[in-house]
Amino acid sequence: MDIFLKVAEYLKGKTLLVTGGTGSFGNKFVKTLLDNYDIKKVIIYSRDELKQYEMQQRLAAYSSKLRYFIGDVRDLQRLKMAMKGVDIVIHAAAIKQVPAAEYNPQECIKTNIGGADNIIQAAIDCNVEKVIALSTDKAANPINLYGATKLCSDKLFTAANNLVGEGKTRFAVVRYGNVSGSRGSVVPFFKKLVEEKADFIPITDMKMTRFWISLEQGVNFVLKSLVRMHGGETFVPKIPSIKIVDLATAIAPNIPQKEVGIRPGEKIHELMCPCDDSMHVIEFDDFFIIRPAIVFNNFGSENFTKTALGEKGKAVPLDFEYNSFNNPHYLNVEEIKDFLAKVK
Repeated sequence: MDIFLKVAEYLKGKTLLVTGGTGSFGNKFVKTLLDNYDIKKVIIYSRDELKQYEMQQRLAAYSSKLRYFIGDVRDLQRLKMAMKGVDIVIHAAAIKQVPAAEYNPQECIKTNIGGADNIIQAAIDCNVEKVIALSTDKAANPINLYGATKLCSDKLFTAANNLVGEGKTRFAVVRYGNVSGSRGSVVPFFKKLVEEKADFIPITDMKMTRFWISLEQGVNFVLKSLVRMHGGETFVPKIPSIKIVDLATAIAPNIPQKEVGIRPGEKIHELMCPCDDSMHVIEFDDFFIIRPAIVFNNFGSENFTKTALGEKGKAVPLDFEYNSFNNPHYLNVEEIKDFLAKVK
């Protein structure tokens, strides 16, 4: 089965709305749609008119299929207006910077939790077909406010499937790790230090590991999840881990590294499927599903061991945990170099 043929078949003639559409993910997702799929229209929903203007210039050749809405996910009425006639919503808008969230908790809560609730209400009211919300590895057993708000958001989107009654709207979540080269990624920061001929590369902790994924891989995983979803799942891709010291070596092999201490809300290792959730985790060939802990009264009898495409998975052991430290797949320094060269 070619899953991208299924994606193409499903997306044909559809109208999509992307919140946070001018961000790193949004730019890549929208360009992928326009280049590869016969969609009807994409609506960019975001707060920054300058970024929308710049996006319009970059994608001028596709102007007939693009619409731009200035709006905040905190504004329910504006969301309802933007979602009229929309088939699919990809919710990528969030306050994502961990230190910023720690020092501005009220703002993070308003956007990441209040905004999620608004997306749900607007999607149900507008009879949207499918909604996928982007999550983060930091939502698994969170220790920082950003992760806590995203866990709350994930729970809202899962439970939203019980709110639709006889409606057709279905909600799912996609969770993955650090995106190489995205805004806020450590990659451009390390490269900037190389350009500035810095005396050292700061490493918060020499033992630190992270999951690693490219923007293209993230976009494709979201597209696959659109056709795999029943509703209520959290989709987690199987992706490699890296050691931060290896990443620094790959980018700046001739600059010494210096441990500078962990930042507020930062973990040594990241987590995507916590051990506490192991009874809900279903393993497939190249991804996991964390099935909902609650029962949906308006659904069929899906047990989530089979996707909507018929892919079959199996339950993991009860002590299973998927984290960036115990991940069997690590990239070494040379593989990291190859990875960065391909996604440049």
